[in-house]
Amino acid sequence: MAWSTSQLADLAGTTLRTIRHYHDVGLLAQPERRANGYKSYGVPHLVRVLRIKRLTNLGLSLAQIADLGDADEHPGEALRLLDAELAATIERLRRARAELALLLSREAPTDLPPDVAAVIAEADLSPRDRSVTVVLAQLLSPEALSVYAGALGGYSKDPVVVEFDALPVDADEGTRQRLAEGLRALPLVKEVHAAFPDPAGVYAGAPRGEEFVMRTMGEVLVELYNEAQIDVLVRMNG
Repeated sequence: MAWSTSQLADLAGTTLRTIRHYHDVGLLAQPERRANGYKSYGVPHLVRVLRIKRLTNLGLSLAQIADLGDADEHPGEALRLLDAELAATIERLRRARAELALLLSREAPTDLPPDVAAVIAEADLSPRDRSVTVVLAQLLSPEALSVYAGALGGYSKDPVVVEFDALPVDADEGTRQRLAEGLRALPLVKEVHAAFPDPAGVYAGAPRGEEFVMRTMGEVLVELYNEAQIDVLVRMNG
């Protein structure tokens, strides 16, 4: 039996380039050559190429196949490991499809956890308030985030919120105090305060620690709001 490289590739259902690559990476032994210098492949070469092709189609990399050597016709351990990896991938894809279904059905934002995103899609938040929520979703404990997201469910753009969003940096004392009291009376704020009487309590149990969350949120508020608005927020929580 003597096949040329092109005949071997054709029999194996692959390409000349693939056969040459298998040689280059050491997966396929070089065959003997005929008197005219052309390569002469036999049945063992075909079997080897078909085995490599089958294993790569299943998901093993060429490096993993190289580690197996060419003696083990049934690499059970490697196949069991591959099966576990595929099962994890399938589960990840299943969760991704479930999230996609939620995002598509509710036109929810993609930068928030699905449960929070579904609520945000129905809440009339300002761009800055929405940004704050995105950051909070990365910092709060699941329990605190659940309370916060639940409170957002009944949120609407109250006139006091509209006024706060447009508050100039030189707002007078009376305006600041009035807005602080108005914000404190909002259902969203009242619900969060009822769950966390201590304003810092919402940060309790945060994965990265309360101090990290408080420092991060302080930096976020300074970037997003002017001095008058931050003063109103401090008064609201005071």
